[in-house]
Amino acid sequence: MSLDVIAIAEPLFARLVSPASGAVEAPVAIPFWLELIAIVVASVSGALTAREHKLDLVGAVALAVLCSLGGGLLRDVTLQVGSVYLLEQPLALPAAIITATVVYIIPSFIEQQDRLIAVLDIFAVGLYSATGADKALVYGFNPMICVMMGFFTGVGGGMLRDVFLGKVPNIFQRSNLYALAAIAGGCVYMALVELDVSHVAAVVACVAVTMGTRWLSLRFNIMSPTDEDIARMMPRRKRPTENSSARCEIAGRSPDALAERRERTLANIEERREQERRSEALSRIKRIRRKRDQRRIDV
Repeated sequence: MSLDVIAIAEPLFARLVSPASGAVEAPVAIPFWLELIAIVVASVSGALTAREHKLDLVGAVALAVLCSLGGGLLRDVTLQVGSVYLLEQPLALPAAIITATVVYIIPSFIEQQDRLIAVLDIFAVGLYSATGADKALVYGFNPMICVMMGFFTGVGGGMLRDVFLGKVPNIFQRSNLYALAAIAGGCVYMALVELDVSHVAAVVACVAVTMGTRWLSLRFNIMSPTDEDIARMMPRRKRPTENSSARCEIAGRSPDALAERRERTLANIEERREQERRSEALSRIKRIRRKRDQRRIDV
């Protein structure tokens, strides 16, 4: 039984850590209007963050571009293959700039739609995770690299935004599942593709898993793990103390030895008490003599 499991798991593990045998002919076809929604939502998040930090219009546009296109740029620079999405898609950069300008000038309406923006934001993360993983798969990278590229594409923009603001990225802090949701979506996408499922169905499943993981973490307040030490949860063997060793020694002695030890202990106690009484008597005599000498001096 164990040999059969090893025989099945060995080729799967080799496929996971080794480059793909062949590249996919073309990337999955994502309608541009879906990509545009993702760009606009991410740009809105960047512009609102700029207003919270009292940045000017240039800062708002920069953060919007980072949030919406920074993850894809980070992926393309890391892969160093194919075209750069920011340069290939002529409408991506203008869409981010126009969205940032509108949100910066008229923020009141957008701020009222916070729940809708939150839903569309995690939708964009799931979509970016699928497209990022798919682009790495197109150029023959192994599934683990594909998941990592999906992670970079999905949350890399927010990470760059926080770095430019000079603070620890939110994805590295304890919070409800966000980065882990992107990783889960990317893993589901790659698993379905490896099982020869349609790429479009895999994208839908990736977005659904990402949004579902995020919703569950918010619904049940599931937080990302932080500074936990599993070793503290394991039972430890207590070392015998001196008292316990003494008790063990005493327990192993005969009744006569214990009786002799008891008598010796009582004798030591009585001797200490006698010494204390003598010291107290001597102190009392000294006090009386000092008082008597003092009276003679006074006379």
